[in-house]
Amino acid sequence: MKPEELTSMMEKARADMQAFDHHINVCTESGCISLQSDLLLKTLGDEVKHRGLTEKVCVKGVGCMGLCCNGPLVKANTTLYQNVKSEHAPAIVDSLSSQPVQELLCDTQQPFFTRQKLIVRENSGRVDPESLIDCIAHGAYQALLKVLTSMTPQQVIQEIADSGLRGRGGAGFPTGLKWATVAKAPGTRKYVICNGDEGDPGAFMDRSMMEGDPHRVLEGMAIAAYAVGAQQGVIYVRAEYPLAVKRLTKAINMAHRHDLIGHNIFGTKFDFNVEIRLGAGAFVCGEETALIASVEGKRGLPRPRPPYPANSGLFGCPTLINNVETYANIAPIINNGAASFAQIGTEKSKGTKIFALTGKIKNTGLIEVPMGIRLKDIIYDIAGGIPDGRAFKAVQTGGPSGGCIPADMLDITVDYESLTKAGSIMGSGGMIVMDETSNMVDVARFFMEFCMTESCGKCVPCRVGTYEMHELLDRIYEKRGTLDDLQLLKDLCGMVKQTSLCGLGQSAPNPVLSTLRYFEHEYLDLINQAQASEADRNAAAKGESIKLEVLS
Repeated sequence: MKPEELTSMMEKARADMQAFDHHINVCTESGCISLQSDLLLKTLGDEVKHRGLTEKVCVKGVGCMGLCCNGPLVKANTTLYQNVKSEHAPAIVDSLSSQPVQELLCDTQQPFFTRQKLIVRENSGRVDPESLIDCIAHGAYQALLKVLTSMTPQQVIQEIADSGLRGRGGAGFPTGLKWATVAKAPGTRKYVICNGDEGDPGAFMDRSMMEGDPHRVLEGMAIAAYAVGAQQGVIYVRAEYPLAVKRLTKAINMAHRHDLIGHNIFGTKFDFNVEIRLGAGAFVCGEETALIASVEGKRGLPRPRPPYPANSGLFGCPTLINNVETYANIAPIINNGAASFAQIGTEKSKGTKIFALTGKIKNTGLIEVPMGIRLKDIIYDIAGGIPDGRAFKAVQTGGPSGGCIPADMLDITVDYESLTKAGSIMGSGGMIVMDETSNMVDVARFFMEFCMTESCGKCVPCRVGTYEMHELLDRIYEKRGTLDDLQLLKDLCGMVKQTSLCGLGQSAPNPVLSTLRYFEHEYLDLINQAQASEADRNAAAKGESIKLEVLS
């Protein structure tokens, strides 16, 4: 495809969109599909066709609109509807030329929508993820065209560095620095990998991007490949994401057919091809060296570093690994400039972050907010607070690798440094809210069981340490623990954290450490109850013994 052909295609696609009098967008991501939004989409299409309105009304499936708890969501022109069912299709079509369907209205002026800042998710809910033409109409591949025709690789890397973008996979490493390292690494064969192995409980940010805007991810990968000198890309996706795999596969094939990836892209000498590799569901494969081993066809086990993948990664070649959200940030930075991105957020944490809100809150779903927003604003404004009049107790950020932040710390800002200081991490973006009914020892036990089960077993500290910590948490929670057990638990946390091979083991103690830091009284209460029960049993046994002596 030549540059002028992309421009022509975009102009024609936009003109075709404007030719319709009305637009109906239906969320067709996994969450809403589980509520039969695919059937709703078909019913709406059939209703429009039955009325002879196919040339006036455009009905299409789109990505996630965010408020997952009220799905399926449907947007008819500018009106958002919630909890829509197939039987509502006639009324929605009627509303295009009359009054909105009152009982289905979703308030788009509520803080859930107004407090967000959409960069990565700007097209979610707007584009048909299975239509390249629709994605191009919304600006897809314009950033790639810009870098290939007017920027050198070094200028691209500098732009990303100037933006202040940090990796959204959890570690928060400066993206520009990582790209520069791979670009400088010797070798003519280099790889770009997209880590879509999202495994944190309650997290679905990357899945949403792959399902709702796959071309945004492909474009970010292609720009990264140009910048670092790679020709081959790999998207590593967990097999439990079949819809994401389907839409990514379709996006790759469509981009190939239109020469947006492949050979001599936009008439330049740049070649870039992409393939998909499926993960078997091992949480440890979210760690980059384990992921590389899995892509190579080996068992997904981490290895010591150095060498780092930037110098010796896939098949021993320099390899760039970023996660889905990181790549999805690239096109907006190129299109709008590094300064535009850098002015959002805090001094050290720039841009926005996507979070998956779950747990004991009123509004569950996906949000994208500026870095530096207060945790309190997320919980009580955007998420709507705690249901049933209960009190907020804690929020878990960062998944199994993160920690629990208590109610008296809700004024902290959401950025890499503040969360780390509080004993948690940003992670990939999972955010699980707990109310007053949650037992924090049980919460720590849940995450430790996850880490214990997902340990690859390669190193002893993680393989044995997580098991022993889980056993101790079991004893304490079931009121069989002692103060010696609590001390041993603390000692094990330090040992596992300091001596494990990879990030899974090194971060596994975090939920325990954070609950001990802020909720140790709950551990002590259970231990005291255990001691009291033991004393009662001893007293009962002594009384029975005396009774037997008297009788004899």
